[in-house]
Amino acid sequence: MNIEIQGHKITCHIELGKRKKASITMDLPYMVTIKAPNGTNEEVIRQLVLQHGAEIIQKSTRMQQVLDGPQAKDYEKEGKGALLLFGQAHALHDLIPVEGFTEEELRANLKKFYFAECKRMIGQRITRYQQELKVKPKSIDIVDSPTKWGSCSWDKKLTFNYRLAMAPPEVIDYVIIHELCHIHHMNHDRSFWRRVGSIMPDYKEKEDYLMRNGRAMTL
Repeated sequence: MNIEIQGHKITCHIELGKRKKASITMDLPYMVTIKAPNGTNEEVIRQLVLQHGAEIIQKSTRMQQVLDGPQAKDYEKEGKGALLLFGQAHALHDLIPVEGFTEEELRANLKKFYFAECKRMIGQRITRYQQELKVKPKSIDIVDSPTKWGSCSWDKKLTFNYRLAMAPPEVIDYVIIHELCHIHHMNHDRSFWRRVGSIMPDYKEKEDYLMRNGRAMTL
């Protein structure tokens, strides 16, 4: 099924099964999967997608920006503010040793550095929000994802994009809160956003930051 929203064609993959209510998940920019109870007709699904149209377009735009991000940096040509760490600009040599390494080795070492920094920061900050939300994930992993800043699986396994280490701490906090809230609310329904807002009332500002700066948060 294809549905037009704000001039964009949204490709909808429909999965019917034994479930109590429908849910929408983003797959790729302007592509969604709708899981709905057996017997749900197409018009009901269409209205559900239209109801969430603004959110779908917003997330599609953000995902496309990540996918269309800039080419990898040339570290020999970049200036002092080439790299971000927790929202602050740094030169390459401020983060890792640079003497005697090839460009390929520098990129690999830098990626390891960001993985480690992201793991450290997530580990430091997630405990607080677990306590506030009264949830506990089964596992926490740092990954390299082209489209997602974080994810929560049905069995409470959380993943976080290593590039979050480039974001300010309060933006990292938002992604942590977002994924922890998914442990009890797998959908982006009103209950989910109310729970997110109860911990971080200005969460939309953090979403906007990721949308505006996602392309700069790259190696």
